[in-house]
Amino acid sequence: MSAEPKGRLIGVGTGPGDPELLTLKAVRALGEADVLAHFAKRGSNGNARAIVSAHLKPGIVELPLLYPVTTEIDKDHADYKAAITGFYEESARAVAAHLEAGRTVAVLSEGDPLLYGSYMHLHVRLSQHYPTEVIPGVTAMSGCWSQTGVPIVQGDDVLSVLPGTMSEFELSRRLADTDAAVIMKVGRNLPKIRRALAATGKLERAIYVERATMANTACMPLADKADDTAPYFAIVLVPGWEGRP
Repeated sequence: MSAEPKGRLIGVGTGPGDPELLTLKAVRALGEADVLAHFAKRGSNGNARAIVSAHLKPGIVELPLLYPVTTEIDKDHADYKAAITGFYEESARAVAAHLEAGRTVAVLSEGDPLLYGSYMHLHVRLSQHYPTEVIPGVTAMSGCWSQTGVPIVQGDDVLSVLPGTMSEFELSRRLADTDAAVIMKVGRNLPKIRRALAATGKLERAIYVERATMANTACMPLADKADDTAPYFAIVLVPGWEGRP
């Protein structure tokens, strides 16, 4: 990488799914960008690309960054770690090539770029070498609790944000020690999440939300959900503020 940075990197938070939750600043950045980079599974453009589609200028160069693996290999397996690390290194080089050519590159990130987002893997590799701006987005969790209209925390409540991919023991331990929780990355982890909530006495107040703010959204008390099928873009909310009126 050159000592004199030329291009500009912009991490663009696209929000949880509803295109109307895209910020004015994000729309401005899309208009300034020469290159649009977005992460996706092979054979798909991804949700973030769909969210911004109405705001893309003619002639913008697109740089799809296609994951080599998603759920085919366990995330803790050495093969997964090697494949995904190599992918992020390669993606950073592809973005850097455009930055070296003096182009402004907008990298899309569902929700907020610095909260469990793939954009972060580019940010830590490139932001020290090129001018970088991060545009925050409405988070998926905020979209969920706003859609359901359920207050999540109040006063001295403690909120824990937990990835559903962690072990059942760790989920139970952390759920037992918090007033409210947001459990992300649900997908095939739902049975384990349900057991951890039951073990800590929080199942009855848990709310299941999938694809929050999107056209095909669904939400219900988790205890009322008859099956354990869930998309990756699902969240379980455990509201706090138990003393509410």
